[in-house]
Amino acid sequence: MGLKCGIVGLPNVGKSTLFNCLSKAKAQSANFPFCTIEPNLGVINVPDIRLDNLANLVKPIKVIPATIEIYDIAGLVKGASKGEGLGNKFLANIRETDAIIHVLRCFEDDNIVHVDGSVDPLRDKEIIDTELQLKDLETLDKYIEKNIRIAKSGDKEAKKVIEVCQKYIDCLQSGKSIRVINSSQEEIDIIDKLNLITAKPVLYICNVDEEALKYSNKYVDSVKDIISNEKSEMLLIATAIEEDIASLENIEEQLLFLNDLGLEKPGVHSVIQSTYKLLNLQTYFTAGEKEVRAWTIKKGTKAPQAASVIHTDFEKGFIRAEVISYNDFMNIGSELECRNQGKVFVEGKEYVVNDGDIMHFRFNV
Repeated sequence: MGLKCGIVGLPNVGKSTLFNCLSKAKAQSANFPFCTIEPNLGVINVPDIRLDNLANLVKPIKVIPATIEIYDIAGLVKGASKGEGLGNKFLANIRETDAIIHVLRCFEDDNIVHVDGSVDPLRDKEIIDTELQLKDLETLDKYIEKNIRIAKSGDKEAKKVIEVCQKYIDCLQSGKSIRVINSSQEEIDIIDKLNLITAKPVLYICNVDEEALKYSNKYVDSVKDIISNEKSEMLLIATAIEEDIASLENIEEQLLFLNDLGLEKPGVHSVIQSTYKLLNLQTYFTAGEKEVRAWTIKKGTKAPQAASVIHTDFEKGFIRAEVISYNDFMNIGSELECRNQGKVFVEGKEYVVNDGDIMHFRFNV
């Protein structure tokens, strides 16, 4: 499945630096607002030690990791919902993503200008939240007007749409984003087609200095408090440090650098893993001599739908799935020996795929 995330924030808070560290695509990063105009796109590999371990065991011709598309989207300013700055372009870009990575500046540095003149992540968050909420209100108002005309003819479905839309409008008008609402599946189905921006899950990245990375700071604590009821995730990242790590091409040098800082892994790995958690995603694998590959699916996905990620024909003609757990495969050492020891399980259409399953699909089209 294709996964798209958009990095957002006010101008000059570290979005492009984070993007560069994630993708190594070298998006332009500079000390002035609107450095990014068109969204930069990076396709990044999802780090997964299990894929590396499988590849070392199977020794395939190709190893293909799961990927995420990351967009570095132009900085947003107050009035964006009315077209200020690059508002309309920004909002059109963010609407196409699955999740939002919202970067908040949580460090002091007189050498790096802030578009509003001071460091205040809560103010910055409120500015962006308000603009996104105003845009969603505009979308819902247009949709409700359309359905009011239809409802006048007695259409029950249109009346239900109006009722649901009003619920979300009330939420937005109270200054809250749609993702905080507990919605029924029926309500989700009704608004899903609108692709509302504030319904998207958010990963907040607190861009901090080295000291705050270890001990936190007042800015981070204030963000943590305000998002506690938002159904979101939060990470601390020091983009200046991540930039130094990304500049080291040698893995051993990176590990030494991390050890000196008392870190286990680059922060950008945590960004990717947290995004997976935010979107309720997991990985299964296919493993053979030609290719070892990671595939991304939603948690709770059944075998036929998991097969469709490889090719839609696999779901249409699904017969069965042959499944080996990752731990069994690694402990036993090969598919053949797993078969000999009875560790290959034949599963049908109702099988719910587990994270790390090694799958082989049988189908007939």
